[in-house]
Amino acid sequence: MSNPDELLVGIAALVESGQSNRMSLTVVTGGAVITGRLAPEAVWRERVSEVLKDSEDLGPFAGVFLADRPGGRGQREGRDEAPTHLHFHLARILQGNVGIPETGGMYRVAIEDVGAWTMGDFSYSDH
Repeated sequence: MSNPDELLVGIAALVESGQSNRMSLTVVTGGAVITGRLAPEAVWRERVSEVLKDSEDLGPFAGVFLADRPGGRGQREGRDEAPTHLHFHLARILQGNVGIPETGGMYRVAIEDVGAWTMGDFSYSDH
């Protein structure tokens, strides 16, 4: 998309404002379908950093996610511009009738790259 969807930007802004961290969303971007729950950028960065910090091989990258982050937990202090990315946690890339990874992952998606979206996430069953 050359112009980010205003509705999607509004949803991202509400999540960023700390008003809600329970928004589930499914997006189509670059041919992939990603489904999961949105988190404020600061919270997302903190969680990614924690995961990396615990890794022997990836630990040095943990600090990158905390540098120059938006001010405060879930706040965008000093940042009047609209959100440019969606920050998914507990997210999966849909592949056939399964989601990868099964336990959910952390994905950052540029809003301008979203071609389609819907409210809610997809669940799976063995039936």
